[in-house]
Amino acid sequence: MIILQTSKKLLKPIFLSQRTKIEWMTRLLSKAKLVGEEGEVPIAAVVLDSKGRCIGYGSNRRETMKDPLGHAELVALRQASWIKNDWRFNDCTLIVNLEPCPMCAGALIQARMGQVIFGADDQKRGALGGTINLSEHKSAHHNMLISKGIMEQESRKIILDWFKDKRNISRK
Repeated sequence: MIILQTSKKLLKPIFLSQRTKIEWMTRLLSKAKLVGEEGEVPIAAVVLDSKGRCIGYGSNRRETMKDPLGHAELVALRQASWIKNDWRFNDCTLIVNLEPCPMCAGALIQARMGQVIFGADDQKRGALGGTINLSEHKSAHHNMLISKGIMEQESRKIILDWFKDKRNISRK
């Protein structure tokens, strides 16, 4: 028996103006600072639906939850999939203050995220161009829009300052 599945019309992610990207990133950086004060690496992410509404928010929770999957992007993605009641995100946008790592980039590709916007690139672990670009790998069955450098200096400073403070505390 052959079953033909009717595919949904794939919608494109919402266009976000530079001003709107900066507004979202400003919110994420405020959240990231709070997360950093709690002892987590200061990273926060949000998933927006096709109308620009937040359907998922996440911040790093690896230490708090003792969970290796507690990355901000995955937390936001999990919440958004529950709210959307779907695992396909072709019409959605993820915004995060640091370039996703290979695990998160892989999850975003598997989730068919329509657009990813990030602040600072990660030259050590970035997987959307920092060290590798999984979105362009031949195994990536999905094309997503990628924008980087939104409030890049501010994003980088929060993370660098957090690690600097951690090193200073450990030396005392």
